[in-house]
Amino acid sequence: MSNLDVTPAPRARRPRPKVVTLTDAAADRVREIMAKAEKPYAGLRVGVKNGGCAGQEYVLEYAEEAGPLDEVVEDKGVTILVEPKAVLFLIGTEIDYVTTKLSAKFQFRNPNETDACGCGESVTIEPAKPGD
Repeated sequence: MSNLDVTPAPRARRPRPKVVTLTDAAADRVREIMAKAEKPYAGLRVGVKNGGCAGQEYVLEYAEEAGPLDEVVEDKGVTILVEPKAVLFLIGTEIDYVTTKLSAKFQFRNPNETDACGCGESVTIEPAKPGD
């Protein structure tokens, strides 16, 4: 037996991509909404819930504090707290803020969406697979 140290050297980890990102328009709108809120919030909570005719709906709401398992994303000066159960459904999603003559809304560009209802309020999302 040898007295050589066989402990492997720690490998540098590559940075993980952000679960979600914001366009400049979305970041501007979130900062504007947060500045007008009735009290300070920790960030914007993003999630997915069951509902709608396509099966799932995106959720955006004020977050008073980060949950212990929330994925915390900082993007363009905005803190986004992603619900743990939504992470695999949202990987690679870009959130935009779109204004037309008749409406203004946050729009999700999610590579994991497989279908959407006709009214645009609900979607079908498959969880991201390893290696995606």
